[in-house]
Amino acid sequence: MMKKIHFIVNPISGTGKQKIVKDLLAPFFEEKEYTLVIKQTAYAGHATALTQASIEEQADIIVACGGDGTINEVASCLVNKTIPLGIIPMGSGNGLASNLAISKNIKKALSILKDGRVTKIDVGQINKQFFFSNAGFGFDAEVVSNYEQIKKRQFIAYLSAVVKSFNHYQGYKKVKIKIGDKQIEICPFMVFISNSNEMGYNISLTPTAQLDDGLLDVVIIPKITKMQIILLGFLLLFGRTGNIKWIQNIKTDSLILHGKHRHHLSIQKDGERCKVKNGILDISLLKKSLNVIIAPTNRTFTPYQG
Repeated sequence: MMKKIHFIVNPISGTGKQKIVKDLLAPFFEEKEYTLVIKQTAYAGHATALTQASIEEQADIIVACGGDGTINEVASCLVNKTIPLGIIPMGSGNGLASNLAISKNIKKALSILKDGRVTKIDVGQINKQFFFSNAGFGFDAEVVSNYEQIKKRQFIAYLSAVVKSFNHYQGYKKVKIKIGDKQIEICPFMVFISNSNEMGYNISLTPTAQLDDGLLDVVIIPKITKMQIILLGFLLLFGRTGNIKWIQNIKTDSLILHGKHRHHLSIQKDGERCKVKNGILDISLLKKSLNVIIAPTNRTFTPYQG
């Protein structure tokens, strides 16, 4: 029986110069064995509609070709389903793909797609919206907001968004964070919730995070001075944030964050900005609920036994 592979492609991801076309795919997928369908997104949210259509069309594999935002849209449709997610990273950050050791080189990623194996990973959830790499409230959400206003999707653009956020960020009022039977009240610089060990651009606040350990890595940073922000940025670039005393690291499978007076909260979810209207973030984890194709040589993750 021929295997049906559907490619959901964001044509403007990253530099926008990388193209997924049948001539590129042909050397990897023989015509006698595979039916290939390429679908291009035309607007924000289109990847969701295209993926849902591919599910109805009984695709055997659905491949997200784009950045973390595109991957989020496609993967969100596949949670708790048997259809595995393939990834061709074409975005700027590519945090999830990097954690899964999927190459940014399209031909190498296609080789993984053809010859790889399926594993199961955890899925984060905020108010019933999924995230697969990380989510954040505070400074990183501000950075994402500024980054979305820049047309170019390169590291220099990300640095520009960081600088703009640094110059204008005012911080948030007091919030309550409940983890288990403990409650923290804090005026946060940032609350970062991660399922993976990378934010993107090979930068990490949670280097020990694992995609299949049943836990979220939570980083809580209180309101800090601008000099401390500069220090944090410097240490972040060199992966040395683990010894900073004013950073609190917690591993948990759930937490609840309450904003004061239920005001709107601006958050980032897999590098995309979104707003929460009621001021409450109910964050949890769905353990091993997404099938993902990874390299056969990747021994970091337990093989899926079906």
